[in-house]
Amino acid sequence: MSINYLIIDDEPIAHKVIENYCSDLPELVLKGNCYNSMEAIEKISNSIDVAFLDINMPKIKGLDFLRSIPNPPLIVITTAYQEHALEGYELNVVDYLLKPFSLARFLQAYQKIIDRLPAKKEIQQIIGSPFIIIKGDKKQHQVMLNDILFIEGYGNYCKIHVKDQLILSHQTLTNLYSQLPDNQFIRSHKSYIVNSNAITTIEGNRLFIDDHAIPIGQTYKTMVSGFFSK
Repeated sequence: MSINYLIIDDEPIAHKVIENYCSDLPELVLKGNCYNSMEAIEKISNSIDVAFLDINMPKIKGLDFLRSIPNPPLIVITTAYQEHALEGYELNVVDYLLKPFSLARFLQAYQKIIDRLPAKKEIQQIIGSPFIIIKGDKKQHQVMLNDILFIEGYGNYCKIHVKDQLILSHQTLTNLYSQLPDNQFIRSHKSYIVNSNAITTIEGNRLFIDDHAIPIGQTYKTMVSGFFSK
């Protein structure tokens, strides 16, 4: 099994270190070197299995970039800044490597990639179906995508607001977002995912679905505006 990876880091030496470590693992296949987030936007695709992402980069910071992309690949943070670790894990990253990291520590991250990859591949196969399977209330719900109005983050849970019911799922918002088609669902706020087909109006920093007023976060405002200007 080949694992396609991307390096996103503004420091050339960081690229060399990661490439050197990956050279000992033949199943890892380099698919691109990006030196800022704008370059990465052009190269991110479903064919990328994992990205090694720096946080402190010009133009768009690494974590802001991660928030902005739908259906991201598996992400391993590589940074010299320890203080962003919690925020990274809230975004469901695979691992958080503090520079300079050893080969032994890199191999630990690699093992986590291997553990997570089958689930990611399964998710990619699900995308394109007219429904999604959601685990909640000790049941598995087959929910039609068009029936989902919006999804609300609730700690380590999600509230899925469907036309005729509310499902509470023990799943993070980021994980659920990765399973949804990016041409229909959009993240409008760190705590909300909305079905673009269900939006009735957008007014200021809020959008409306039926009687629900949903906030548009400052980080996501450009993405929401860009989605509806296509």
